[in-house]
Amino acid sequence: MTRSRSTVALGALFALACAQFAAGAPGSAAPAEKPADGTAEKPDGGRFQPFKAEATQSSGVVTVGGQAIAYQAVAGTLIVHPKDWDDVPRDPKSDKDGPAASGDGAESRNPTAEASMFYVAYLKTNGGDRPLTFLFNGGPGSSTMWLHMGAFGPRRVVTATDLHTPAAPYVLVNNGSSLLDASDLVFIDAPGAGFSRIAGRDKEKAFFGVDADAYAFAEFIAQFLTKYGRWNSPKFLFGESYGTPRAAVLVNALQSERLIDFNGVILLSQILNFDLSPDRPTGNPGVDTPYQTVLPTYAATAWYHHKLPAEHKDLESLLAEVEEFAMGEYGLALAAGSELAGARRDAIAAKLHQYTGLPVDYILKADLRIDGGEFRQNLQGDAGMATGRLDSRFSGPLIDPLSQRVDYDPQSAAISSAYVTAFNDYARKELHYGENKAFKPSIPVFRSWNFQHQLPGQPAGSLSSRQGSNVMPDLANALKINPNLRIQLNAGYFDLATPFFQGVYEMRHLPMPASLQSHIEYRFYDSGHMVYAKDSSLALLHDNVAAFIRRTSAPAK
Repeated sequence: MTRSRSTVALGALFALACAQFAAGAPGSAAPAEKPADGTAEKPDGGRFQPFKAEATQSSGVVTVGGQAIAYQAVAGTLIVHPKDWDDVPRDPKSDKDGPAASGDGAESRNPTAEASMFYVAYLKTNGGDRPLTFLFNGGPGSSTMWLHMGAFGPRRVVTATDLHTPAAPYVLVNNGSSLLDASDLVFIDAPGAGFSRIAGRDKEKAFFGVDADAYAFAEFIAQFLTKYGRWNSPKFLFGESYGTPRAAVLVNALQSERLIDFNGVILLSQILNFDLSPDRPTGNPGVDTPYQTVLPTYAATAWYHHKLPAEHKDLESLLAEVEEFAMGEYGLALAAGSELAGARRDAIAAKLHQYTGLPVDYILKADLRIDGGEFRQNLQGDAGMATGRLDSRFSGPLIDPLSQRVDYDPQSAAISSAYVTAFNDYARKELHYGENKAFKPSIPVFRSWNFQHQLPGQPAGSLSSRQGSNVMPDLANALKINPNLRIQLNAGYFDLATPFFQGVYEMRHLPMPASLQSHIEYRFYDSGHMVYAKDSSLALLHDNVAAFIRRTSAPAK
């Protein structure tokens, strides 16, 4: 399969149309209903008080491509419930989930779980049924401040390209790469993260998992379409990092279960099959593909830091060479296992040295298999420097020079303060949201996250495990049931969290007819996981995504 690459300069992985707004004049903050913050408050003797939806309104203008775009912004919450929740009022003496009848005293019981999901919607003034894109970061457990303040919102925080951004004051600027020129935008925080909150019985179990999370987002999207009258708008999902498996499960659920077809899905820094992650694949012996699909990123990183022993005329030709080696000679060598002969083993180690810059003896000691943390520890270890995970262009001092793996991410350390500070300030001063509320950039859910997943087309109860959590069938099913759906994969060459070639490998192996492969397009950038952290890559990302939205929003003929 031939593909083209564009070569220009969070979680975080990873990640928001209306005819009517909440009460309040345009350009001013509307009086907000005060919902519970954290968990539901109990101001009246301990009885449960459910969350309440709220919204504040403001307005602004963003200039994109020399065009001034006036917009309204809504910052608020919608209330969602788990899958088995019944919205029909129930007998107060029953244990059935659902809202209690007014005045029956049942509110004092431990209620079913619910989530108050925070969003910021930017809606072009008098835009009508223009395209509508729902955006989210990943983690899981991350808020969506990264895509909001770094990529596509009307205001963007300025950070250093590959160095540690100095401390406050940080600078917010007009975002000339905002997607508002092509689509209305809805940035969504996952349950429990950002300004979103969860409460009620078994609330973590109700929302922290592959399927539970996707159901909550589906509920949110259906509510948003109704609340703002946007059912007939062209619809898109944009997910980054863990937001990509969320998007795969979500688009399939929306189309197959709710009969809401989408025009397109935009994926940034993709991971659909967790067996392919370069993070500690040693825990899954016998599965060598992660070492193959990460190798081109090792080569790009070593090239960037001038660690390769030979000269290469350009990154493009180097990557093509490494991809061929990774899926050919290297793959066969790994498949041979203990049967790999000594001379051939030495030859493979020598080739890996040429493509990674790591010493031959270290490669042999690692049995030709080097995971992401080990590579980051050793590439610049002789200089006492660690290499970034989310963006391997970044470097920082090694915490422990004797460690097997790097135990922090220099890129995350370099820019996170700028994003957290900028969003907290912007939300309160410009969106008029967040008074007396704590903003949670991320919440620690990964270790308790339920990675079991009900695969499409499989009997109920046929759940995948975390070790094999793989939502490739979901994306394939979404393409099969909606033959007009289009997918755009965006990836950075310097991403060691979700390597770009891993995403290509996943797409090439989707279980669907080969004819549907033409519905997937690829865009690559010489940046990292957050490709928008580099100005020129952000500009190209905008152009690619905007063109994709315009091209796939045309009405049927």
